Amino acid sequence: MPPQPGPAAALGTALLLLLLASESAHTVLLRAREAAQFLRPRQRRAYQVFEEAKQGHLERECVEELCTKEEAREVFENDPETDYFYPRYLACISKHGSPYTKSPDFVSCVQKLPDQCTPNPCNVEGTQDCQDLMGNFFCLCKVGWGGRLCDKDVNECHQQNGGCSQICHNKPGSFHCACHSGFELSTDGRTCQDTDECAAPEACGEARCENLPGSYSCPCDEGYAYSPQEKACQDVDECLQGRCQQACINSPGSYTCHCDGRGGFKLSLDMDTCEDILPCVPFGVAKSVKSLYLGRMFSGTPVIRLRFKRLQPTRLVAEFDFRTFDPEGVLFFAGGRQDSTWIVLALRAGRLELQLRYNGVGRVTSSGPVINHGTWQTISVEELERNLVVKVNKDAVMKIAVAGDLFQRDRGLYHLNLTVGGIPFKEKELVQPINPRLDGCMRSWNWLNSEDTIIQETVKVNTKMQCFSVTEKGSFYPGTGFAFYSLNYMRTSLDTGTETTWEIKVMARIRPATDTGVLLALCAPDHRTVPLSVALVDYHSTKKLKKQLVVLAVESVVLALVEIKACDGQEHEVSVSLKEGEATLEVDGTRGWSEASATQLQERLDTLRRHLHDPVLTFTGGLPDVPVTAAPVTAFYRGCMTLEVNRRLLDLDEAAYKHSDITSHSCPPVEPTAP
Repeated sequence: MPPQPGPAAALGTALLLLLLASESAHTVLLRAREAAQFLRPRQRRAYQVFEEAKQGHLERECVEELCTKEEAREVFENDPETDYFYPRYLACISKHGSPYTKSPDFVSCVQKLPDQCTPNPCNVEGTQDCQDLMGNFFCLCKVGWGGRLCDKDVNECHQQNGGCSQICHNKPGSFHCACHSGFELSTDGRTCQDTDECAAPEACGEARCENLPGSYSCPCDEGYAYSPQEKACQDVDECLQGRCQQACINSPGSYTCHCDGRGGFKLSLDMDTCEDILPCVPFGVAKSVKSLYLGRMFSGTPVIRLRFKRLQPTRLVAEFDFRTFDPEGVLFFAGGRQDSTWIVLALRAGRLELQLRYNGVGRVTSSGPVINHGTWQTISVEELERNLVVKVNKDAVMKIAVAGDLFQRDRGLYHLNLTVGGIPFKEKELVQPINPRLDGCMRSWNWLNSEDTIIQETVKVNTKMQCFSVTEKGSFYPGTGFAFYSLNYMRTSLDTGTETTWEIKVMARIRPATDTGVLLALCAPDHRTVPLSVALVDYHSTKKLKKQLVVLAVESVVLALVEIKACDGQEHEVSVSLKEGEATLEVDGTRGWSEASATQLQERLDTLRRHLHDPVLTFTGGLPDVPVTAAPVTAFYRGCMTLEVNRRLLDLDEAAYKHSDITSHSCPPVEPTAP
């Protein structure tokens, strides 16, 4: 009896019937012998030492013939590959027909099934190799890729910044390093090195270039700023930034602040704000209400006018105490009209002078000691038996015979006009012209033996009519006014008669009460320019050092300066000399230093010379209402000062104008300070 078919044979028979039933185009009836042959159980082949290659075995078992899963198991010898292969094998049969159709597509389909890397399941971009495994595969990833299918990008920048020294840029499967602006990547592709932008000439253009780590700068000197458009350092206008409290002048690379000196202000220590000019030396400016100041009226008109009327002819009697340093001026006038009878007691060259006019005849006589030494002395004039007797401290110094009476009869009364500190007509109408302005002081006066309280009451309520209680020689500038003269500094050569030269020599003896103020200045008539100025200034350097200086300037440019102890209460001598090619300044014999180069000095002197060809006014003690920036200092001077200009002593009585508060020949002394 033939052997009964096993389970495998039964399965194969069922499968064969299924396949045959599905092949409508190739359906055939197998002969009984062939069918029996097909259904006969397949004998297991014996293993040999070198078994055939798996692909060859698969060819025989499942390509040339129809194999069962058990037979496929024998080919692969493991379940995973078998489980992977067999469903796909049946799909090839379903799609291309059974092995017996000999379809090339079927053969190709089955031959590809065992290689699980065909088709390649791995991401092509990220896979280096696909390795076929038992029922599986392995994707060997390229550097920078991960994941089972090598389809996941690895972000190298997450680990120590990818080794980059500055910037790490991740990209699919890779990364690259980059640098910040101003750096460039080194040859190692990871570290960054500084870029020297200054190697390019156009980096800063005309300006200086300074390389910095990762950048560069175009530094400029103080007062300048770099312009990227112009590629150059350009001046900064600090005045537009509101640096100064009052006036501001911009200059290349710098600026200067100015304060209203006429308003009593000077620069503060910060060189930008302004502060009050305060006295640093106390002067004894106390005044006596029992004294009469004769120099109050600058025009030379009388300080006091008196008119006496008598029923009977009366002789002249005048007595008073007098003190002065002024060598010239009128003490008093007594008489009638200028064309009638009168006398004038005056001072000339420090001695008393008496001018008389009787019945149209004039005489002048002078005698006695020099009395302008600043001490009090008693002066008297008296008519005695047709003589005029003048006494100094009770000693007669003059006795002059007169032919007439000073009192003139008019409408039944005898009249006498008496003026103090001036005359009632022009000085040219005198017998011998004299400067009538007398800077002197009078007290204990007695006019015609009359008790006159009106003068005393007037003086008491008017401080400008009072004298300093104590005085010394010199002119006193109170810090509120100035005087000016019309002086000429040009000289015509005696040899040619046409060539002109110029020279300015100034000698000032000063005792300042403040540390800032104008000593002397030349000013244009329009008051817009100051060709020359000599002034005290409270100076603050850029190192914040405070000192007092005397400055010599042409217009607003300082030519020379020298340090002075302005607030020590002592007298100081300031000497200035200017001429062609030379400008010197000395204080107490110490020569100052120049702030200008030789070229700048010559330019300034040429400027001064041009100004001197036109009319200029010489101001002492201050300036008129000029622009704040017309000169380094515009403040009024406060203190004592005497001035010589071109070897001529300036007498304030001869000035074209003098502020009424300035005393011409008397100055209060410095008050002693408390120990």
